[in-house]
Amino acid sequence: MIGTTLGDIRDHIESLASEDGRYYVACARTGCRPVPADELAFDSRASARAAAQATEQYRATLRRYDPQVSYRDIIVREELPGWEASDGTPLADRTRELPPTPPERGGTDAIEFCHTVASVVFEAIAGSAHGDLQDAIMDTYLDAAEAVASPDELCLRLLESIATELDERLAPEEQAAVLREAAANLPRDDGGVLAPEPLAETLDSLEAVGLVDDYRIERCSAASGGESRSWTVCIEGYSLDGTPGRVVTLPLVVQLFDRLATRSVTISGAERVEGSGSWRLSIETNTTGRVGGLACVSTEGCP
Repeated sequence: MIGTTLGDIRDHIESLASEDGRYYVACARTGCRPVPADELAFDSRASARAAAQATEQYRATLRRYDPQVSYRDIIVREELPGWEASDGTPLADRTRELPPTPPERGGTDAIEFCHTVASVVFEAIAGSAHGDLQDAIMDTYLDAAEAVASPDELCLRLLESIATELDERLAPEEQAAVLREAAANLPRDDGGVLAPEPLAETLDSLEAVGLVDDYRIERCSAASGGESRSWTVCIEGYSLDGTPGRVVTLPLVVQLFDRLATRSVTISGAERVEGSGSWRLSIETNTTGRVGGLACVSTEGCP
């Protein structure tokens, strides 16, 4: 990247934050709290204003890679004592809530999710020895974007472009290093606690934003001590299976690395479930094992 990186901007915003602050950054039109300041509070209006400016800079930098990153009228708000919504929740908490209606494929939730994953992967690439990948990703993305009729699908093409270049240009171990770093940069609100059911929680997150219609874990096993795990999972209605010959696994892997104390993930070739639009994947993790299928997985031989 030219100038300040996404990682630099995120670190600056986090350095301004305070656990007991009552100021926060929000969109004036929608009330939502924009990435990457969505989970942060600030102890003074001046700090919050600096965070708002940095948030604008962050999103403008990300917009260089994806012009569809939404624009926000970012302002500073203060949560005052006694300011509660009609249901009794503080207004600052209420602005974090998702809409009560189910998410639509390609809707706002999916777009924001894709942009979050893309941004942390770009951060990881920028901080690695593979910085030239950024230009290659954008060339692939711009070529793909020309054939997309719906602007809402551009975020999916961005993830596909990232996955394509990672798969073609980096060895599996190099891909794993980039995606582990990307997972470490994901915004978290659980205090860093590892997930007891990492794959189910990962797929729940993809389902919640409309990238997966449904899933079924058909087999699950864990070695003694929990260092190695394996699953067979059937995923229905996956939005990132539209490229012939492969299924994009990148967002699933980033989410898994976020929820597991592992240095390796292996996803075997995708198998089409006969008579349906579902895919069956075999997933294995081990702290020292082999890696593969991290960005995308082959569907060769599938009908």
